[in-house]
Amino acid sequence: MYGLARFVASVGLLTLPDMPFKYHGLWDWVIAAINGAVLNDSTAVTLENWVSGHCGLHLSFYCNKEPGVRPVSRSIMSKPLSDHDRKKQISVRGLAGPENVAELKVAFNRHLHFTLVKDRNVATKRDYYFALANTVRDHLVGRWIRTQQYYYEKDPKRVYYISLEFYMGRTLQNTMVNLALENACDEAIYQLGLDMEELEDMEEDAGLGNGGLGRLAACFLDSMASLGLAAYGYGIRYEFGIFNQKIVNGWQVEEADDWLRYGNPWEKARPEYMRPVKFYGRTEHSPSGVKWVDAQVVLALPYDTPIPGYRNNIVNTMRLWSAKAPCDFNLKDFNVGGYIQAVLDRNLCENISRVLYPNDNFFEGKELRLKQEYFVVAATLQDIIRRFKVSKFGSREIARTDFNELPNKVAIQLNDTHPAMAIPELMRVLVDEEKLDWDVAWNICTRTCAYTNHTVLPEALERWPIDLFHHLLPRHLEIIFEINRRFLEFVASKYPGDSDRLARMSLIEEGPCKKVNMAHLCIVGSHAVNGVARIHSEILIATLFKDFYELEPHKFQNKTNGITPRRWLVMCNPGLAEVIAERIGEDFVRDLDQLKKLLKFINDDAFIRDIAKIKQENKLKFAVHLEEHYKVKINPQSMFDFQVKRIHEYKRQLLNCLHMITYYNRIKKEPNKHWTPRTIMVGGKAAPGYHTAKMIIRLITAIGEVVNNDPVIGDRLKVLFLENYRVTLAEKAIPSADLSEQISTAGTEASGTGNMKFMLNGALTIGTMDGANVEMAEEAGEENLFIFGMRVEDVDAMDAGKGYHATEYYNRIPELKQAMDQIAGGFFSPKQPDLFKELVDLLMHHDRFKVFADYESYIKCQEKVNELYKKPKEWTKKVIHNIAGCGKFSSDRTISQYAREIWGVEPSLEKIPAPDEQLK
Repeated sequence: MYGLARFVASVGLLTLPDMPFKYHGLWDWVIAAINGAVLNDSTAVTLENWVSGHCGLHLSFYCNKEPGVRPVSRSIMSKPLSDHDRKKQISVRGLAGPENVAELKVAFNRHLHFTLVKDRNVATKRDYYFALANTVRDHLVGRWIRTQQYYYEKDPKRVYYISLEFYMGRTLQNTMVNLALENACDEAIYQLGLDMEELEDMEEDAGLGNGGLGRLAACFLDSMASLGLAAYGYGIRYEFGIFNQKIVNGWQVEEADDWLRYGNPWEKARPEYMRPVKFYGRTEHSPSGVKWVDAQVVLALPYDTPIPGYRNNIVNTMRLWSAKAPCDFNLKDFNVGGYIQAVLDRNLCENISRVLYPNDNFFEGKELRLKQEYFVVAATLQDIIRRFKVSKFGSREIARTDFNELPNKVAIQLNDTHPAMAIPELMRVLVDEEKLDWDVAWNICTRTCAYTNHTVLPEALERWPIDLFHHLLPRHLEIIFEINRRFLEFVASKYPGDSDRLARMSLIEEGPCKKVNMAHLCIVGSHAVNGVARIHSEILIATLFKDFYELEPHKFQNKTNGITPRRWLVMCNPGLAEVIAERIGEDFVRDLDQLKKLLKFINDDAFIRDIAKIKQENKLKFAVHLEEHYKVKINPQSMFDFQVKRIHEYKRQLLNCLHMITYYNRIKKEPNKHWTPRTIMVGGKAAPGYHTAKMIIRLITAIGEVVNNDPVIGDRLKVLFLENYRVTLAEKAIPSADLSEQISTAGTEASGTGNMKFMLNGALTIGTMDGANVEMAEEAGEENLFIFGMRVEDVDAMDAGKGYHATEYYNRIPELKQAMDQIAGGFFSPKQPDLFKELVDLLMHHDRFKVFADYESYIKCQEKVNELYKKPKEWTKKVIHNIAGCGKFSSDRTISQYAREIWGVEPSLEKIPAPDEQLK
């Protein structure tokens, strides 16, 4: 029964009410259903109506193994709803009027029949999912077309967000939320005898990103649509997204993510907008200009995905490019052998959009990657310029030819350095094709482009070898050399005789292998440069980009990241969203600052109970999910302690491992003491070529093998590695979390957005003063987070002074020494005692991220966590402080700041007319 019996027992719902004798039989049915009995439709509906009317409980009875039975509601309310409250509950999920439901059922059956060519006798769950997806998509199409008409008529400044990653996850439920269709679809699917959650689970994640950078881009698209911006996301339609992670004998194994194998109902191919992209070749200089000749041509085929705003009738576009070989590709030889080989060789150029590079915060200088980076910007800029020329109040002719207007009508945002080639490509188009003077073109380019930096880690910064550039993009290398020549002249005029400064600021890094520094190219070619959290932006101007800041301080800004509350609260945690809406109304969904109003209820016992109850319900649901999918039983009364993010040394999963071992050793030492039970869950993918990260995963699984099978420990401590962490798993895990681990070394995490998702969903944070944690502590009150460890200034002082010496901590702290000796001695790998020798050597001698320096502070902070967890009411009060402090971390706020301070456009909460209404 999906954990319903355990939930009901845990919150004390089932007390036998006073009732006439004739109803006792029905109550027996209620008990039977909760204990797992299968009910047919009529019995289920009868029971629901009776329980609602006589007991004031709103429950749904179903068995998710049988067809034709009612799905469980997305939240279980444990008290009668007033009419006012019922309106709030319905409003957040959308109305389920009889007309809406009937219309949806008709559309569903029509798509099953005409789109999928199936009937109910042979249709599979996947067919039903596609029928539902197409039904929901129908509600997008009219708004999508209307939005484009609206932009065409109004001719606003358009924003182009170029990113090599868009980590979208699933689309169906998010679309239903944003179009207010969720209740109506639930009811229609129930009446059709199907299970909504089963259909939703058939959708593949669109995993076109590695982690934070790609998911941020997805949240930004949602916010740009919800704020009425004429915005477009441009990227690559990877055939294979981020790999699927399997854990086999404790090791990560990668499997290809063939996410398109069943088709994608949300995308629409647009072959009429296919664009040529050139590679290789050579340049010819003549008095009339420069030509790029003898190049190989690849075609970029666009696929459009609708991006709905939140209930404002706006549907923007994400356009992803797919590489296609032209028909004449290599067909020079007409003998049979040559023809066959030429057709087979088409795959070579189509490989450009084949696979996402699975590296996060690590630069891999491969030719295919540079091809991807140029491919997306070359196709996108052709599209931008086409739209710029024709968008002029209803004219379909090429109407606008004055490129001085481009910065007034176009804003291009570069999501990290991956799309940096947009700068030389725009210069090539303006100078070589549109025949503009260099200075005019450069002024247009810099006023149009802006750059977001996402990391300070040196290994993540892109530096492309000159030789590769010359081979692949010969004209662009010439343009970059000219940009650099003119820029260094400008620097020299400001700092005469400072040759060291010139060398530091040059776009070309000298040495045995000359390289193009892509971050420098982005700074020089943009009018605005921003970091993604205040501390990150401060570090950038103080260290990495110090010289550039001194030269042009007006360029540098901060834009602290955010998350969309539609997906990360309303959709993934509807129970919490409803409890909040009951207290403060539902406007918080579009104005997250309104969560501050919850502080009025900080001492309201009923609100405290409701928040705690929703958390326990979410924990039970996630425990059932783990049991079903991981075959692991966990104690739902234990503290759910999560560290979920890419596996990387700087994120310090190793520090978490040391706490696991220390806590294990303490329980073993004093088994009769009252210990706070914990389930520690770690999830995340390691880049396939990142050996250390893979070893960290193996250590976590090895610790779990020992801890989880030790009878002395029991269910007081469990260690789980969550296989294949992705957006959809995050949506299940985050609402269940009690504790969020954000423990990177101060000064290494640019921002983080997982930290914000946990905070919004009622988890408390244990973390360092790094990234957005600093601002989270400001918003919620530092006393409502568990802050530990060195600050940025402490790390800098250590580096400037005696340095970091791991052996000093190892020799001084007995529990640390014990834990390290256990890892080194094979306690967690008895069959292979030296399995973790490399990790031990790393921690003892080569640890750039100073794990031991924060160990003592971390362990003491974890003790405070344990003590507070024993006081549920005090814990929940801190949770409420955190939720109330989340307003700043909405991506709506972030995008509003980008819009006003970088793009020069004004966000709007205005609703445009629906498709059946007249445009004003």
